[in-house]
Amino acid sequence: MTQTCQEPTHETTTRRRTPRVHRAWWIAVVTFLTLVGAAGFRAVPGVMIDPLHAEFGWSDATISAAVSVNMALYGLTSPFAAALMDRFGIRRVVSCALLLVSAGSGLTVLMRASWQLMLCWGVLVGLGTGSMALAFVGTITGRWFVRRRGLVSGILTAGGAAGQLVFLPLVSALIAHHGWRTASLVVSGAALAVVPLVVWMLRDHPQDVGLQPYGADPAVPVPVPPRRPGAARKAVTTLLSAARTKPFWLLAGTFAICGASTNGLVGTHFVPAACDHGMPATIAASLLAVIGIFDIVGTIASGWFTDRLDARRLLATYYALRGVSLMFLPMLFAATVRPPMVFFIVFYGLDWVATVPPTLALCRVHYGEDAPIVFGWVLASHQIGAAFVAFLAGWARDTFGSYDLAWYTSGALCAMAALMALVIRRRATPGPRKDVAIPAPA
Repeated sequence: MTQTCQEPTHETTTRRRTPRVHRAWWIAVVTFLTLVGAAGFRAVPGVMIDPLHAEFGWSDATISAAVSVNMALYGLTSPFAAALMDRFGIRRVVSCALLLVSAGSGLTVLMRASWQLMLCWGVLVGLGTGSMALAFVGTITGRWFVRRRGLVSGILTAGGAAGQLVFLPLVSALIAHHGWRTASLVVSGAALAVVPLVVWMLRDHPQDVGLQPYGADPAVPVPVPPRRPGAARKAVTTLLSAARTKPFWLLAGTFAICGASTNGLVGTHFVPAACDHGMPATIAASLLAVIGIFDIVGTIASGWFTDRLDARRLLATYYALRGVSLMFLPMLFAATVRPPMVFFIVFYGLDWVATVPPTLALCRVHYGEDAPIVFGWVLASHQIGAAFVAFLAGWARDTFGSYDLAWYTSGALCAMAALMALVIRRRATPGPRKDVAIPAPA
């Protein structure tokens, strides 16, 4: 009996080389860690307002203005960063962004004047974190995932909350025992430590390593779009095209209110507001970190819901519940942590950035492959809203002696956002509008 040796077919070779865990999940892990490093310094200003005021005598409005510059640049950089990732690659853009965050954090230890605070906190860290904003999440999920996009978007969005969770109690303790300069250096080192992981693991497309996106049909090859010049022009032309559509303005408006009621108000001013009522800063920072814990749960759950439910109704529900919770917050502050405050922390934490997965999903539905850049501009509105409220809340504290007006106004704005979300029209299939010409990038 003769034995024939059958040569391996292409199908069996491909099967043998396919990893048990798709590389897309490792890309998601590194992206998560990158967002954690980027979020670290963005979580710091809330616990540094009082120490900087005590050392330099700067007013709350002055310090809040630096935070506002940071938030505005964070948002305005995002759409250009998405286009730059398309042109120069993810690894280069993200590595440079982490280096900017590290430099901005580290250089704060040398500052002596308020304009230096604007430069370090505002410009350097704002540009760096903006280059790794949620448009980065949209780029990764859009290129590496076909299935589980909503879930992965929720997990990666929770990276910002994890950064807050990891750094806030540590930073608060470092400030209390070693001063704010030590805390800044720790955050600088954490951002720098992520760079080798980015260089080693991140790739632009799964096809670069011989794979298809996770969940893609292996019988239908997914083409790799060519890198195109004119990244800045592409970001601007995409904005001009999206701005002709009603969904863009509704998404931008709701997300501006989202930023105002989270990063701008609670993220920046919760700790000083709690201190105004006699609560120690370390305890207040720990409460803000607990918000981060429940934010991870809420955002991942929101991603799961986004894969299954109407994103517009999810957004309306999230904003309505957030508005109610902020209306009650001024009555919950006390020198000690009481059960009603614990309930607020859990409730608000579940809602913190649960709005991101459905907002990103609606961008994909209405704008197709331009969704990451469109979402970058929507995120810009988020940060502009945050920037205005971060400054105005500090001004309100200087003027009226409390934050009460800021809490009530933010709650009312959230109710408005809930109504705006319901007005967004339904679209059955993703892609650019047929009645709107999208200019081709140069």
